[in-house]
Amino acid sequence: MESYRQNQLKQWFDNDLGRGLADLEATRFEPFINAMFGYHVVQLGQLRAGEDLLQRCPARNHVVMGLDSQREGSQIIADATRLPFAGDSVDGVLLPHTLDFSKDPHQLLRDVERVLIPEGKVLISGFNPWSQWGVWRLMRLRSNAMPWCGHFFSSGRVTDWLALLGFDLLELRYLHFRPPLNSPGVMQKLQFMERLGERVYPKLGGVYIIHAVKRVATLTPIRPKWTVKKRVLPTAAEPTIRNGLE
Repeated sequence: MESYRQNQLKQWFDNDLGRGLADLEATRFEPFINAMFGYHVVQLGQLRAGEDLLQRCPARNHVVMGLDSQREGSQIIADATRLPFAGDSVDGVLLPHTLDFSKDPHQLLRDVERVLIPEGKVLISGFNPWSQWGVWRLMRLRSNAMPWCGHFFSSGRVTDWLALLGFDLLELRYLHFRPPLNSPGVMQKLQFMERLGERVYPKLGGVYIIHAVKRVATLTPIRPKWTVKKRVLPTAAEPTIRNGLE
């Protein structure tokens, strides 16, 4: 079921509205991806068929992992809640709307935390329920059409989940402040809403991007209470005036 929804999502990102959003997200992802150094970086899921958002990533190896039966453009096929990587082995993970359409988003994030090395980065995009996109979703609440059938978790909820797993939030950005209209001409005329939204109502963008880092607990050594004290040897009593008088 999850792979079917992911394939539907990729088809939606091929229409006019989806292409515009995918291009915008790819542009906003770029500075974060360019800062993902290390050996291994993984992209879980795709916005468009065969799209590799990690092409310019400076990490030595990057992998596009398809979900379940996704194959086009994927180097690994696996269940996103059971990532086929060893613990503490991945430097960065990219989740482009993967949580929005995951069958178990909590387990997915737990497994992401497991495979990330200390100081490893996670980059997440998701649909914002507190936006015009969220209003559109409420109007189509019983619709199975993409992307309205997704979870639409709020950025606050996702950052809370990450905090519980030991992540620190590095940056939170919002984008696409125009209504989700599948009309290139109208969307072009509403381009001014992007600049207006970023200045006036920055938290009402249709999509958010979360950049977080896996926190490392620093242990401060504590001296054990059972440390053996130095032995005090008895000394001979020195004569005193009183002893002499006696």
